[in-house]
Amino acid sequence: MKKYFVLVIILCTNILSYSQEHNKLLVDKNLPMFVRLADSFLLRHPGAVTYDSIFTETKWNYEQGLLLEALYQVYLYTGNEKYFQFIKDNLDQYIEENGKIKTYKFENFNIDLVNPGRALLHTYSKTGIEKFKIAADTLRKQLTYHLRTKSGGFWHKFIYPNQMWLDGLYMGQPFYALYSKMNNQPQFYDDIVNQFVLIERKTRDKKTGLLYHAWDESKEQKWADPKTGRSPNFWGRAMGWYAMALVDVLDILPENYSKRVELKKILQRFAEAIVKYRDKKTNIWYQVVDQPDREGNYLEASATSMFTYALAKGANKGYLNKKYLNIAKNVFEGLLKNLTKIENTGYINLYNICRSAGLGGTPYRDGSFEYYISEPRKMNDPKGYGPFILAALELDKAGFKFNSIELQKAD
Repeated sequence: MKKYFVLVIILCTNILSYSQEHNKLLVDKNLPMFVRLADSFLLRHPGAVTYDSIFTETKWNYEQGLLLEALYQVYLYTGNEKYFQFIKDNLDQYIEENGKIKTYKFENFNIDLVNPGRALLHTYSKTGIEKFKIAADTLRKQLTYHLRTKSGGFWHKFIYPNQMWLDGLYMGQPFYALYSKMNNQPQFYDDIVNQFVLIERKTRDKKTGLLYHAWDESKEQKWADPKTGRSPNFWGRAMGWYAMALVDVLDILPENYSKRVELKKILQRFAEAIVKYRDKKTNIWYQVVDQPDREGNYLEASATSMFTYALAKGANKGYLNKKYLNIAKNVFEGLLKNLTKIENTGYINLYNICRSAGLGGTPYRDGSFEYYISEPRKMNDPKGYGPFILAALELDKAGFKFNSIELQKAD
């Protein structure tokens, strides 16, 4: 009986402690919005574990690369070492002392797994720890041997032959560009730019200016148009990946490199097209961008955050007209008012993030409207939260503040 009583006391104490912690303000509401978002993420992920899902938490993964890049940009802007420490602590969980990357398989030729390479380069540059360079060299070697289409584009994965996906440009090209720059290898810049030029030429719809999710050079996939090889729909996040890759690579390529102008023109064409498809009431983009009135379509946070980041950064850097800054500000306000909620702790939650979407595979994903809207949605998924941080950061650089906006309270 006494043991039972002690156990009850312990349980009650733990519950009370949890309740107090849950109601304790941990993120100061007076901080800049990008800091509030970054700190919300850090405090939710103690031990520098990037994921909160069983499926991805132990895998070297592109989501990790996106979040670490967002935190690195926050670190550069604020100088606060806690953000860099999170990055290093996270990488230490994957990179062995000999530079081997845990869970990574070279022979899979998966372009997604190149994405965290930027974090390796940043960390090696700051610390000089050799294992990070060795791991980055491995990812660069993958690009050397990575399978390509006949026209020179990187396959998305070994298991997706002859296919380029818009997603893949963010997964591979920023790392490829940064590695080339840091190692004084300008001879690869043309190849990097050509990846963007090729996929725009193969996926851009002349009528809308939007880009289809993917292109199959062989035209053998069930989802591929038999004449063009294009997939059938305009998925928001695929275009978001592409837009982010454009502004990030433009940042890396030297100012005097002549083909930068080609990337600027692509970005300008894309920006002009995409802003026309915002929801008139909220300024947010839909999961399937061009079909807002179709039943089941929904306002999607990751694509919207990605577009906001690309537009704001493009305008900040002079790649785009300054008018896009105000557009980005209005979109971000729409996100805060419609797709976020704040907890008693000050943590900010982001809702309506498509958990995952792709093409082919098993079970087969056909790229139909019905397929894209059927994928589950998640709260605070890294594919949305990372760009959300980046968008807030770029808008802060432009002088926009958002703390006066009253956020909905989480249940």
